[in-house]
Order: sequence, then C-alpha cells, then structure tokens
Amino acid sequence: MNSKLKNSATDFLFDAILSLENPEECYRFFEDLCTSAELKAMSQRLVVAKMLAEKKVYTEIVKETGASTATISRVKRALFDNDTYGYTMVLDKLMGDKKND
Repeated sequence: MNSKLKNSATDFLFDAILSLENPEECYRFFEDLCTSAELKAMSQRLVVAKMLAEKKVYTEIVKETGASTATISRVKRALFDNDTYGYTMVLDKLMGDKKND
C-alpha cells in the first residue's frame, strides 16, 4: 500500500464510497465529488485495465476507449508490474460477478 495516500481524509473518502448502496447513489455522489473529466478518466482507466486483462492490443484499446498510449502504458504497469494488485482485485470481483450471472 502506498503510505503517501494513507491518511484520515482518504480513509473518510473511502468510508463514504463504501457507504454507497447502488449505482444511482454512486452517480449522485461522484457527480458532486468529481468533474466530468475526472470521472471519465477514472472510468476509462478501468475499461483499459479490463481490456488489457482480456489481452486486447493497444490499437484496439485506443480505438474503443480513446485512451492515449501513455494512459494505456500507465494502466498496464499498474495492472501487471505493481504489487498493489488493485485493478486485478476489482476486475476479479467484477468478472466473478458476471460469470455467476
């Protein structure tokens, strides 16, 4: 875990996010919390991570998401070369839910 991020304000933010119960509550909270550009950037990075995990190539990811190759490279490093495994953890949970549907 990145100790630079860990503090009471970030804990409070994460507690707030964990208190949300459905997508509608998420939309309402994140619309207040983030700019449209910030939310689109976060969403785009998660989709890029999913596509990289599915072994999609950069050209396909750029075409589908509009992400820059720099963004794709950054996500790829976080997905495969980082010891936090945050993307992997979330994608496993999300794809596990889809597999069980």
